Amino acid sequence: MLVVDLLLCALALAGAVPVLVLAAQVLASLPALRPVPAAPRRPSLAVLVPAHDEAGLIAGTVAALRDGLQPGDRLLVVADNCRDATAAAAREAGAEVVERHDPAHRGKGYALDFGYRHLAAGGLPETLVVVDADCALAPACLDRIARLSAAHDAPVQAAYRLAPPPLASSSLRIATVATVIKQIGRPLGGHRLGWPCGISGTGFAVPTRLLGLPDGPALANGHLAEDLKLGLDLALAGHPPRFCPQAEVRSVLPAGAAARRTQQTRWEHGHLSLILPYAGALVRAALRRGDARLAAMALDLCVLPLVTLALAEAGLFGLGAAWWGLGGGAAPVLISGASLGLLVLVVAAAARRWGAGLLGWRDLAALPGLVAGKAAILRRFLGRRQTEWVRTERAGEGPPVG
Repeated sequence: MLVVDLLLCALALAGAVPVLVLAAQVLASLPALRPVPAAPRRPSLAVLVPAHDEAGLIAGTVAALRDGLQPGDRLLVVADNCRDATAAAAREAGAEVVERHDPAHRGKGYALDFGYRHLAAGGLPETLVVVDADCALAPACLDRIARLSAAHDAPVQAAYRLAPPPLASSSLRIATVATVIKQIGRPLGGHRLGWPCGISGTGFAVPTRLLGLPDGPALANGHLAEDLKLGLDLALAGHPPRFCPQAEVRSVLPAGAAARRTQQTRWEHGHLSLILPYAGALVRAALRRGDARLAAMALDLCVLPLVTLALAEAGLFGLGAAWWGLGGGAAPVLISGASLGLLVLVVAAAARRWGAGLLGWRDLAALPGLVAGKAAILRRFLGRRQTEWVRTERAGEGPPVG
């Protein structure tokens, strides 16, 4: 009995850690954002846009980015394994374009590496800014993250705001709020606590010298979460990313159920696959270097997406309650129950702060379906996890081919 009690208590305490980290981040994010002056010096820069079959969007993205360029800056689009007119559309819109054709190596990491090497052949600028082809980064935001990156000689991530599509369903509105909490609320709270942030894959700036160091990150990879992996690799190399809440990069969540499922699966399977190899490495590096920022990054990495975390906490509570009902100790159910209750309060506070105008009480009726869909994604991770990068279908498109 005692051994089982201790084991269940240990599991409940381990499950409470990400809830406490989330609570700290959310509480720190609640005060209103204050204006902060931009760093004084603007570095030379190149904007790199990886694009796979984005002929319908790339011209608008290029036009918006060109407005933020200064003489000497470069705007490079990597048309990556494209089967459409992405390259031609980008050239016509005024971008420098290179094309990569290598179906055996799919994924944004390979496109970033190809673009970086192309830029290096002509002389690298001081700063590289990466923007996805379906995103908008205003000129002032481009300028701000480039200046901040140069001032701190560190990677800088803009706030990544995903909006719901027109006439979004209740489940999409809930997903939008959860995404805003993950991409803006939590990083903002961590930033105020002095913690680094992860890289969201779009709207980030990085000094180019950090990408060319012998112990620096390898861009060329097909990992599902190549963006998160890049931020972790940079942190382990001694350059943890910083969050810039005053700059926003914007996009829209996919409207179709299949497209949304594809995106969620890629994000979650990618995130989960990085926890074991990187959390321990970050903690060891933190102890070896005496750098608490890396320990904070490890803790942040262990915070699962909200619905997944809720399922895990509910499972621990059910396990503790079942053991108590069989005559075991009450400590496991008390710990897990307190953790689950705190999670509910934290999510409610975060939704009120970051979901204002997006959610109504009626939308909560979609929660059971959302939970069921998330459970299916988790079951697939335990059985047949996704390992190959798959592009998310855009609005108005058919399902991806090949």
